[in-house]
Amino acid sequence: MLVEVCANSLESARNAEKAGADRIELCSELAVGGITPSYGLLKAVSEKISIPVRVLIRPRSGDFTYSEEELEIMKKNIKLCSELGFHGVVSGVLQSNFILDQNRTAELMDAAGTMKFTFHRAFDWVSDPFSALQSLEGLGVDTVLTSGQEEKAEAGIDLLSQLHRAALQTIIMPGSGINTVNAQLFKKKGFKIIHLSAVQMNQKLQNEPKVGMNSSAMLSDVSQPISHFETIQKIVNAVK
Repeated sequence: MLVEVCANSLESARNAEKAGADRIELCSELAVGGITPSYGLLKAVSEKISIPVRVLIRPRSGDFTYSEEELEIMKKNIKLCSELGFHGVVSGVLQSNFILDQNRTAELMDAAGTMKFTFHRAFDWVSDPFSALQSLEGLGVDTVLTSGQEEKAEAGIDLLSQLHRAALQTIIMPGSGINTVNAQLFKKKGFKIIHLSAVQMNQKLQNEPKVGMNSSAMLSDVSQPISHFETIQKIVNAVK
């Protein structure tokens, strides 16, 4: 069985490689489900990590329905990953009604060219996972990362097993909440690969800072924080 580690830094990627992981999914900001890493991190990993790396192509947190401008940003990031020699990318697009957006996903796959393509956990939002799997296989998607539409993959094991049996060519890769206790379960069920982050929080400061920088009000799956035109205009007019 192969092991893919979701790494959020060069240190995490190094730990994954040294520990014997077979592949890395590189991203930033695990707390929001991951977004595309910076150029600096991409360059460092491309130069210092030798095992295969697939890069998350997700321009922001929140939903998986993207504007044309966001889609162009994603394509440019895919082009960069290709130029840096990465093994593959991890991405995907949904419509606002939780149906797979085949056309835009195909556009991203076209941009990826010969790189491998993982459809990420947007799959866990689709209304009909078997129809979505069939469509993704038709597109030639290499791998689907999913928790079986549950918060944790262990809870979604029944759907995961059904998808695994239904898949003809695409690899079903369980992910979310896989750990040292339950990893063997997925091997026994016949999966070829598992996905995990194996994160432990590493305390770097001895004392709590005076002012926190995290904002729970901006964390949402259904809403997106956007700088508001009228509000900015009112403040600009007030101070100019």
